[in-house]
Amino acid sequence: MRISSNLFKLEDYWAVWLGFFLLLGGLTLFTGFSKPDNMDSRFSEINRSLDLAASQAPYKTIEYYQAVDQKNGIQARKEAVGSFVARFVAKPQSWETNPIDSFYTSAAEPGESDLAEYEEVTAELSRSLNAAKTAHDKAQRAGFKDKSLNGQAETAIDDWYEAQTISSGLKARLGKKEFNIVPGLIALTVLIAVLFAFGAHFMGKDVKGFLLSFPCLMALAIFSYFMGEQETMKHLGFGYPAWAIITGMLIANTVGTPNWIKPSLETEYYIKTGLVLLGGELLFSKILAIGLPGLFVAWLVTPTVLIATYIFGQKILKIPSKTLNIVVSADMSVCGTSAAIAAASACKAKNEELTLSIGLSLLFTAVMMIILPVVIKASGMPDILGGAWIGGTLDSSGAVAAAGAFLSQEALYVAATIKMIQNMMIGAIALGIAIYWSTVVEKGTGVEVGWAEIWNRFPKFILGFIGASVVFSLLYYSMGPDAGSALIENGVIRGMTAPLRDWFFCLAFGSIGLATNFRELAPYFKGGKPLILYGCGQCLNLTLTLIMAYIMFYVVFPGITENI
Repeated sequence: MRISSNLFKLEDYWAVWLGFFLLLGGLTLFTGFSKPDNMDSRFSEINRSLDLAASQAPYKTIEYYQAVDQKNGIQARKEAVGSFVARFVAKPQSWETNPIDSFYTSAAEPGESDLAEYEEVTAELSRSLNAAKTAHDKAQRAGFKDKSLNGQAETAIDDWYEAQTISSGLKARLGKKEFNIVPGLIALTVLIAVLFAFGAHFMGKDVKGFLLSFPCLMALAIFSYFMGEQETMKHLGFGYPAWAIITGMLIANTVGTPNWIKPSLETEYYIKTGLVLLGGELLFSKILAIGLPGLFVAWLVTPTVLIATYIFGQKILKIPSKTLNIVVSADMSVCGTSAAIAAASACKAKNEELTLSIGLSLLFTAVMMIILPVVIKASGMPDILGGAWIGGTLDSSGAVAAAGAFLSQEALYVAATIKMIQNMMIGAIALGIAIYWSTVVEKGTGVEVGWAEIWNRFPKFILGFIGASVVFSLLYYSMGPDAGSALIENGVIRGMTAPLRDWFFCLAFGSIGLATNFRELAPYFKGGKPLILYGCGQCLNLTLTLIMAYIMFYVVFPGITENI
């Protein structure tokens, strides 16, 4: 009865329910009402053209690229229903000097400079196409036996395809239709508020306060997207995660976060739901690819750092409270608050010790989530390695997602997956601490060790993350790569769930900023053994994780890295 009743009372479960509700809703809309006409027959015809083009030359011909473009153009999100849904979840658009362009643009005739640029690009496209055809004809007349001619043809065709890509992008920009995302933003605000308020009701939270304050949090998210889409900011890599967190922190540490807005600052609720949606984006084969080296990064480094930090605290720093020592060590090495709570429960730490540990975690996480991506970019570190480093070292899932998003989509995938793998250790860590405390530290005190405690501390939303990945992977592969790409990847995911996931992440980042008050965390700057313990442990964690990530992703499993 307890488990069944918790299904509608715990945040983790509601993240799963909401995530799957949106995923199933997206499947219904895009596979049932937005399937491209004659999709299967069109794919069959294009595939025959691709096979024919591939058999005609030892390189990719003009006909091959044209067939690929035709195939890539078959997408459920471009159909009537798909386009409507995509507009409904749209974020503010790119803008350069006029802020209104981010929300509304009228259909205007291109100017003289635009037409001149288009004519120039079109002329270059025509020239490169003629050059590609001439080079191909020469290679063909030689029976494709002259490697030099084959190479020249391949280069000329690549130049033509690049010119065509530029021409297509310019044509799309000049032919941009009128759009107005304001009505969609209003409707989206209402939808998200109702969805999360529904779960908040069953969890016994302040639903009225949530509904009244949520529009303000959504306004912060819209502002963050708006600023992140400014061309200069985009060029500098200063996207919506940075704007959401920093703007929230500025409010919290100047005028202060109003009490009435706090009911909507459900950081973990938003981020966990977003991560369930992210699970649908990660095909299971990709999770296994990332997970194989990720297992070594998370499951070898994490316990090593935890044990080393605890020994350091006892033998070197001589921290009087063993419970404080182990809670800080678990918080820093595993995954922040959740691990700290699990460790505190296992060793029966004092509430003050748990609060101190969480405060240190918030402090270091707030700083590291901004500094770490900057260091990665400045050093020229590959995004895959940077994502693995972030996923294995930052304490909370929200911070991992934010820092990963600073780098790239690939970095976000790797970072989030490694963090999921690391989160799975919470139950094992809690069990290990409980056993150690009952048999060594407090022998004979009767600390209860059982599967119920492990299950209580296990982050349930991980099951939703994995389940979404399995379901969507099975659907994708059962449909085949062509239909799967058109309906799943370029339908449900890119047309609906991925934009929603980004909105949820943005709400979480804004909540993190508004909840981070450095005045309240100031005591942890004053030094002391817990601060030294956390700092030294995190340095060890950063070093070992980076070394292990490099070894696993670039030495032991380089093939996996290339396919991420």
